[in-house]
Amino acid sequence: MSELKNLETLLSLGKITRREFIARVSALGLMAAVSPIMLATPAEANQPRRGGRLRAGLAGGATSDSLDPATITDIVPAFICASLYNYLVERDYDANPVPELAQSWEAAPGAAKWVFKLRKDVVFHNGKPLTAEDVIFSINHHRGPKSKSGAKPIVKAIKELKADGKHTVIFTLAIGNADFPVMLSDSHLAIVPAGTTNWEIGIGSGAFMLVKHEPGVRALLKRNPNYWKKGRPYFDEVEVICISDASARITALKTGKIDLMNRVDLKMASLLKKSPGVQLFNVPSRYHYAMPMLCDVPPFDNNDVRLGLKYAVDREQLLKNILRGYGTIGNDQPISPAYRYFNAELPQRRYDPDKAKFHIKKAGYLDHTFTIHPADAAYPGAVDTALLYKEQAAKAGIKIKVVREPNDGYWSNVWMKKPWSFCYWTGRPTEDWMFATEYAAASPWNDTHWKNKRFNELLVAARAELDDAKRRQMYGEMQRLVRDDGGNIIPLFPNIVDAGSAKLGYKRIASNSELDGGLAAERMWFKS
Repeated sequence: MSELKNLETLLSLGKITRREFIARVSALGLMAAVSPIMLATPAEANQPRRGGRLRAGLAGGATSDSLDPATITDIVPAFICASLYNYLVERDYDANPVPELAQSWEAAPGAAKWVFKLRKDVVFHNGKPLTAEDVIFSINHHRGPKSKSGAKPIVKAIKELKADGKHTVIFTLAIGNADFPVMLSDSHLAIVPAGTTNWEIGIGSGAFMLVKHEPGVRALLKRNPNYWKKGRPYFDEVEVICISDASARITALKTGKIDLMNRVDLKMASLLKKSPGVQLFNVPSRYHYAMPMLCDVPPFDNNDVRLGLKYAVDREQLLKNILRGYGTIGNDQPISPAYRYFNAELPQRRYDPDKAKFHIKKAGYLDHTFTIHPADAAYPGAVDTALLYKEQAAKAGIKIKVVREPNDGYWSNVWMKKPWSFCYWTGRPTEDWMFATEYAAASPWNDTHWKNKRFNELLVAARAELDDAKRRQMYGEMQRLVRDDGGNIIPLFPNIVDAGSAKLGYKRIASNSELDGGLAAERMWFKS
């Protein structure tokens, strides 16, 4: 029976298909000894079931959180908003744009005019049917001159927005953009009833309705009985519990106090994976860890300082010690090999204390002590990264002072406020979206205050360019500009590593964001 055991192991690990398993077992004459579970199709073995309360213990919440989607800066408000609200466009498991509230869309030649047809079977939690008026109000919420929405770089491209009847919306862009539909899936661009002023009651058309929200503490949601997606959601309730401490989240999961957690402490990932009743969700991502320097604040306004600090990073050591191998090394620009226009010809920057010292000395800052402000709110292991980096830089004669900041309020009090801090970015589906959000001069989320004339010219030109080869060349040059002149040290591309109870069922795990693309509450279920 050892042959059967080996085949069952190969099947469970995905090394052979179910068809191959059945064929080999049949050839060995062992079909009678096979468990019916092993012969069941994936759908039969993992059929979605209704019921229960999902308890999600999450890092990434703060007392300053709001249910206004324009203000989303971290995963807890993003996860709650994704449960309460819908969007015109959703991203599937492979980050491709698929219809959500928009049942279809069509572009005119040149991709500057887009016509979106809305679903006619959607009602908001308050009973109001979805119309074009709601879409226009929701998008315009991010367009005002005083808006600080993270989606402002996206909606800035909209020249005109109008209704054509109750269920058609027409977008006219200042410049054609073939990527426009996927950009409307941005987590900030939730669709809400026209005239919404009280964001804290969370009225949307999503899978769940708000029962209670204590920012930075917990939230309770209940199933939307009138949800328009047939069969979804599967849970009766979702409870979000903010647990900033990584060890506390793991303990809560192992003791059954929560069912789902994010941001697994990678020092404990291997042990957690072996824990009974626990499963690890490990997927490559377009995320990147960053150490933004404000380029308009001395000494970071000097590019030799920025280059010196970039050469002072031992990325391989960080990959080993911080990510425990769960990721890949970065190259001081945000476009990973997962992107279509990744510049594979751009040389990988390596740890070079001599070059680091050369640039810092050239800038006249060899006797200067640089201060960096980490918190594990930025990403798990950010403080350890800073301490390890301090040791690496010291070998180049560069002095760094590490000021550990509180997790609570980090995004509102430290990030983009202190001259040198830490950050993580979820990967955007396209190069244009990533660059426009993080590096465009006019973006409110340009967290380095970097302004490069050539980069911003290329950003506009590449967006409208229809020749694929020319577009690739433009994005390649932009990656080089960010790498060699930008204000971000980007040492790592981490995998997304979440964990959950073995009782959780799911179809796949998306890699575009934590918690199954932020949709775990809607797409997961309890197997028993």
